[in-house]
Amino acid sequence: MGTRQREDTYSKERVEGLLDQPLKSNADMAVDAIELAENIDVLKFLIEDHKIDVVHNQENGLGEVRRAVLESDKAPNSLKQKVATRGDDTTKLESLVPEAVKKSALGALEAGKPVVLYGPTGTGKTTFAKQLALETSVGYTLETASPSWTKQDIIGRVEPNYNEDTISYRKEPGCVSEAVLRARDFDAPYSVIIDELTRADISKIFGPLYTAIENKHQTIFTTDDGRTIELDPEVNIICTMNMSDRTVNELDNAITRRFAMIEVSEYKEDDRRELFSTWTAQYLYDSTAVKSGELQELFEEDYTRLNGVNTDDAKDGIQQFGPMHYEDVAKFIGQTTKAGGVYEEDPQLAVGESFRTYIVPRLLNSATYSQVNKLAEHYEKLDDEFDFDLSRATELVQSELASEEQRMGT
Repeated sequence: MGTRQREDTYSKERVEGLLDQPLKSNADMAVDAIELAENIDVLKFLIEDHKIDVVHNQENGLGEVRRAVLESDKAPNSLKQKVATRGDDTTKLESLVPEAVKKSALGALEAGKPVVLYGPTGTGKTTFAKQLALETSVGYTLETASPSWTKQDIIGRVEPNYNEDTISYRKEPGCVSEAVLRARDFDAPYSVIIDELTRADISKIFGPLYTAIENKHQTIFTTDDGRTIELDPEVNIICTMNMSDRTVNELDNAITRRFAMIEVSEYKEDDRRELFSTWTAQYLYDSTAVKSGELQELFEEDYTRLNGVNTDDAKDGIQQFGPMHYEDVAKFIGQTTKAGGVYEEDPQLAVGESFRTYIVPRLLNSATYSQVNKLAEHYEKLDDEFDFDLSRATELVQSELASEEQRMGT
């Protein structure tokens, strides 16, 4: 980390004397203190008691002070994770997936198998992916796949570097290669999360990765400084994909052979109701016009009828849909119906508008004609049964239904 002149070690007494000046004003000295800390207690004093990494690197990001902790051979993994996850609220969230799902995912990662978490939209797959990463490694990087992705986004690419009249080239690692480098540099397990995998052409982007999974000694990338990158057992690869209208069997079997496919779908009733209760309490505290208990019941009725929960046959449901979407609804209603909010005078309409904005479009995004038809009936019934004004949500579904019928000539 440079060639600065440094004293031999930093004891706790020494850093206490330097804490305000210059340790909190000089990032170079803070790095020195971390690199030359006498023992773990010095590191804990700087990071846990005085958050020296936040002083210099703010709440997020991997700055030089934070990297010094991560690369320290004295810092335990628990301390490395603390600096790697500054500002990450995932560390405060309770895992709500069924215990069997959690055990299957952890077991696959422990066995060295990459994981794909699949299921309907809104089931908390991304949050669970972060929780898996933090339970098995000191930190993670998260990338969201896109249709433009190629294998270079996974493995790495050569990028031009323009400087006035000259051009040179540099090698830029892809997300998996970068995770390997971090695991080596930090001497600790590290994870990479690839979110919404089905947005990309999986066969196209994962070709070289498949080969590397089969042959752990296969070099997948070489950096500018000549470091070769192979899949490291200390690197966890965790992917998520929405499967509302697809089944695992419809995927290229190349991925189902090499990845552990873990379904994340149904939430237990108690867990679901606890989510709804938490969100309404959190976001409706300023609103007396919309009663939290009534809103919770609307959430529950919408969710159970959409998913066919509490029926003799799950096929009675309309469409698989996760509970996480309702947090956006609660937040919208709380903000718009409070004093000065745009729906302060018409809170019942705010509920319908929130469903039109955050629930219905996500359902229509993957709905078949038959499902759109059922959705129209579903929201008409809810509008009749509840005092909330759901007409705006109903109108959007009916508009989509009319468009579908026009396309079909019916």
